[in-house]
Amino acid sequence: MPADLWRFAEAFYQRPEVEPVCLQLQAQGADVCLLICAVWLEVRQVACDDVRTAALADLARPWQCDVVQPLRHTRQAWRALAQSDSALALLRERLKQLELLAEREQLERLAELSRDWPNAAAAEPVDWLERLAPVAAERAALHILRSAATQLATN
Repeated sequence: MPADLWRFAEAFYQRPEVEPVCLQLQAQGADVCLLICAVWLEVRQVACDDVRTAALADLARPWQCDVVQPLRHTRQAWRALAQSDSALALLRERLKQLELLAEREQLERLAELSRDWPNAAAAEPVDWLERLAPVAAERAALHILRSAATQLATN
């Protein structure tokens, strides 16, 4: 399993079951970068508590709202027009790359925040995913993400 969060995210998102679940959760209001960080912390057995989950959410929220989401919204708004306008299609592709860079920056910030957090004790729950997912998130979707991360960690 990749040790840094960005490399983990790349490998994790390439698993066939992960992308559709992440897009489903994103449509429900989830911050996919935050969810990827959550499963990364879980597979690393990092101790989870209210203070740490709040710190991650507080760091992620403004970056998602002010940087990632506006880029995504514009890219999605250009989808139909870009089908018949090659210049706009090129700009849309560049915007997609910028969105990816913004997500990478968010993941790097989340990793830095959690860098020195200790591992959980044997009996301590490590339920990052449930704590950081939106309330409306389906348990089955979270289970798919957790299973994919566990499989990645053991390969």
